[in-house]
Amino acid sequence: MKLFQTSGPALFMYTVIACCLIASLVCFYVYYNAIFVNEFILWIGITTFTILYHFWGRIILGNVSKIFRRFISYKSWWFKERSFEKDLYEKLKVKKWKKNALTYNPEQFDLKENSIEKVLQTMTKSEVDHWINELISISTMFFGLLWGKTWIFVLTAIAAMIFDAQFIVIQRYNRPRMIKVLEMEQAREARKVEEKDPNDLRVKVNKVEDIINKKK
Repeated sequence: MKLFQTSGPALFMYTVIACCLIASLVCFYVYYNAIFVNEFILWIGITTFTILYHFWGRIILGNVSKIFRRFISYKSWWFKERSFEKDLYEKLKVKKWKKNALTYNPEQFDLKENSIEKVLQTMTKSEVDHWINELISISTMFFGLLWGKTWIFVLTAIAAMIFDAQFIVIQRYNRPRMIKVLEMEQAREARKVEEKDPNDLRVKVNKVEDIINKKK
């Protein structure tokens, strides 16, 4: 299992995690040890810790979900396109902006390196990861019980959920189109088999038999 990725978005996430970890530890240490008791310091610590929680949680659970990859299938009911989705995605103009979205591990979606079916499975697994991320975002609301000002955590959780929703939309937009490409490819291969001369196999068998007989 490859834990650390080297794509641009992945490196950006690692950098943010490292910076937020240092900033939150310093701020909490200074504030809670009464070295410098200031609300501003506290909220810098809380903000950086929350960002750290969002990013770190996504990376950890994204890797944990790989264990269950074999149980996730693009053919499952949950991942099938719903009747309302085409109109919704058209109104959202998904086709125009989806290419600008960040991709944590872009090589897994590359059709030059992977089969269509493998990419479909990756897209499905990616959607599952972003649904999990939605739960991570919701869980940050409980930080309000510890530090108060719950409305701040509610707003940031909603913002994070909207951010992840774009990736769910992209996967659900792309997957039915990829399935059509796969079905067309499979149909083309099936036609090739049907169009072959039924005597081809008999000819090949006869040649093999001739070679065997000559050796006897």
